[in-house]
Amino acid sequence: MSWSGFKKAVNRAGTTVMMKTGQIEKTIDREFELEERRFRTLESAANKLQKEAKGYLDSLRAMTAAQTRIAETIDAFYGEAGANDGVSKYYRTAVEDLDADTVKALDGPYRATVLEPISRFCSYFPDINDAIKKRNHKLLDYDAMRSKVKKLVDKPSDDVQKLPKAEKDAEGAKQIYEELNNQLISELPQLIDLRVPYLDPSFEALVKIQLRFCSEAYTRMAQVQQYLDPSTREEYAGGFLDSRVEQVLQGMRDLSITGMSAS
Repeated sequence: MSWSGFKKAVNRAGTTVMMKTGQIEKTIDREFELEERRFRTLESAANKLQKEAKGYLDSLRAMTAAQTRIAETIDAFYGEAGANDGVSKYYRTAVEDLDADTVKALDGPYRATVLEPISRFCSYFPDINDAIKKRNHKLLDYDAMRSKVKKLVDKPSDDVQKLPKAEKDAEGAKQIYEELNNQLISELPQLIDLRVPYLDPSFEALVKIQLRFCSEAYTRMAQVQQYLDPSTREEYAGGFLDSRVEQVLQGMRDLSITGMSAS
């Protein structure tokens, strides 16, 4: 920060303190305050959307990776016993293909149509915040100059040039502030209104990508299902699978080794 910038920062800090103590009257602009609140709502929602959009892609990868690991574990669990019908291997192949062909194929389109557009939208916020910060600084300068003029009017100085100079400085500060203020009041609503047409294509792409993933996952799992024991499928559909599982568990309990205690 330059020496000039440092002095301005100190002066503005002093002005802020004097406003809090009521020594300087603060300019209130309800219209700007409304638009700033609306912008803060948009900013918060967009940043959350960006975070969740990235989280969705990460979760998709994590889910298929977990599916692949459990498929590998199930195949190893069955071992040679699974070679009779090969269902564990069919399941493993289906899951690996879903991860390799579908998720990896969707990664690029998802980034291009969903994640990157949302990130670009959010990338404008730092510039907007800088403009708001500059506007607030110029308002502090203007209020400080107005206060100086008021003091000179209430208690005239021996130097007759002080009041005209202070009035000129206050008018200049007012023009700078109003220019920035009017620009923000005009453009913030435009930015907020653009959010819907901007996001619509990404929203449509998200739905299509989810549809493709779910459709291909369903298709692959349906293909695996045909290799399952037909009686198992019928018992599941009829709600009798729990009793079958209980029968198998009872058979395990009847084994002598499961009832042995450590000696």
